[in-house]
Amino acid sequence: MSLRAVKQIIETKPTIEGAGVKLQRAFGFGKTREFDPFLLLDDFRNDNPNDYAAGFPWHPHRGIETITYVLAGSVEHGDSLGNKGEMTAGDVQWMTAGSGILHQEMPKGDSQGRMHGFQLWANLPANLKMTDPRYQDIPASAIPEITDDDETRVRVICGEFWAREDR
Repeated sequence: MSLRAVKQIIETKPTIEGAGVKLQRAFGFGKTREFDPFLLLDDFRNDNPNDYAAGFPWHPHRGIETITYVLAGSVEHGDSLGNKGEMTAGDVQWMTAGSGILHQEMPKGDSQGRMHGFQLWANLPANLKMTDPRYQDIPASAIPEITDDDETRVRVICGEFWAREDR
């Protein structure tokens, strides 16, 4: 393993998105070259339903992928391809916007009112920006978990961890 020096420490910034969802933005909409291929990282951790219940009504995406990971609560979602469903704790939604897609995400808290998760936007390479949109629901039960030699548990959504592939 090669170690790299920490280049910069960035603190999250309170942000309001969608129809009034209060969240914390780690990065996005600025300094794109420093983070590319990642464009945005939002932490939507909130214990007050009034701060997230309005959700993210129908809105467009194009040329990117969004990866949403739910840690607590649930998110009902739908898109212009006819996909719809509900993500619960441990589930992942992977949407390739490609040439364009409309979708919505409507969060609901768990029994304690908690809604925790995060969303990462990844920039598609130029040759894939106009690809057909597609959508993947990945239930928690389908995400492999690897325990590292120091007992750290890693859930592998895509790719590999220490040369151990997920699927």
